[in-house]
Amino acid sequence: MLTQFNNSELLLQGNSCGFEQQFNAEPWLTEANTVNSVYIHVPFCFHKCHYCDFFSIAGAENLYEPFIKRLTKELEFVGRHLDIVKTIYIGGGTPTIFEPKLFEDMLQSVAMYLPRTAQCEWTIEANPETVTAQKAESMVRHGVNRVSIGAQSFHPTLLKALERWHDPTSVGKAVDCVRKVGISDINLDLIYAIPSQTEEQMFSDLNQAISLAPTHFSCYSLIYEPNTPLRVRLEKGEVNQIEHELEASMFEGVKSHLEQEGYLQYEISNFAKPGKECKHNIAYWTNQSWWPFGPSASGHLSGKRWKNTPRIPAYISSGNMPPIVDVEKLDSDKSAGESFMVELRLVRGVDRARVEELISRSNNRWRENVIKRYVHDGLLHWKNDCLALTKTGMRFADTVMLALLMEDEKMTDTKERTST
Repeated sequence: MLTQFNNSELLLQGNSCGFEQQFNAEPWLTEANTVNSVYIHVPFCFHKCHYCDFFSIAGAENLYEPFIKRLTKELEFVGRHLDIVKTIYIGGGTPTIFEPKLFEDMLQSVAMYLPRTAQCEWTIEANPETVTAQKAESMVRHGVNRVSIGAQSFHPTLLKALERWHDPTSVGKAVDCVRKVGISDINLDLIYAIPSQTEEQMFSDLNQAISLAPTHFSCYSLIYEPNTPLRVRLEKGEVNQIEHELEASMFEGVKSHLEQEGYLQYEISNFAKPGKECKHNIAYWTNQSWWPFGPSASGHLSGKRWKNTPRIPAYISSGNMPPIVDVEKLDSDKSAGESFMVELRLVRGVDRARVEELISRSNNRWRENVIKRYVHDGLLHWKNDCLALTKTGMRFADTVMLALLMEDEKMTDTKERTST
């Protein structure tokens, strides 16, 4: 059950009764100076990949310019309320989809209206086929210093299974483009456990990606998200999901191979050269606050969570700030569960003092028994005075996190859970 704010705080549950047309996050701007991070969502793609559940649309070129103008207005209005921003992340969709002039306009607006530190980590996501020398020059000119490129695989048959349309050779070309202008922090996204994929193909993908010498890897096991074309194909029997044991073997293979090449695992699915971890995502995984820009972008501020309208026409036609939907504030117990859920993703774990704080915020300290159970079962352990997932625990991270997220009487029976 979501905790309801009073009217002065304008916290609503969902967007029923036309609430989306009446409310935005403007009352919370008084707290905006406490955020260190900003997320900007670009909701356009050339083609919707079959596994993707992020909000985006294809074939809407007529909306590109109105979107940039509307985003600029939002950046200008909110930006004056922000303090110095430490991380900026432009995601999508495909932020590099725009023709060079519109792309330049977007980056110029971000640079002009968002106050940021000289060391601000500014990341932009890019589909490899949309990266050009001209766009790379725009990036570096306005302050982008980190690029995340969606490679996913280097095998055409596997890209086809994902309905990814880029030529594998475009990944290297994109890396060269951004590196030539001086952007050295480069992330490559890879997906494994793709239907029909073998371990040999997975290692081939890793080796081709490693040869491009990125500073960071995000390696994700394919998820069949609800309401995606890939999930529909799975349910129709048109694709076969990789067996669990093979997927687990791939996970271990990714980890060991990247670590041999000097990429340290610092989060379940993320690996980096020393000092090259993604600061923006660490802000998410440590449950910090961030401000959202663009349609469907989600924000977090002092325990309040909300999402901007996922309707592009409503976003473009709105005033200084977009309508908001799906607003919630978790009570202390559920907030503690959410913190465990995100913070345990980090390999370093959660320090003992923080664990105690979160347990104390749990109703009757029920999470204490859950933690003892999973330590006993070998899925959690204490490492350097931090509670962390074990090697086995990472394979069953969702099980552990779900148990800590919400109370289950079977999981919190003291006798049952501490005497086995």
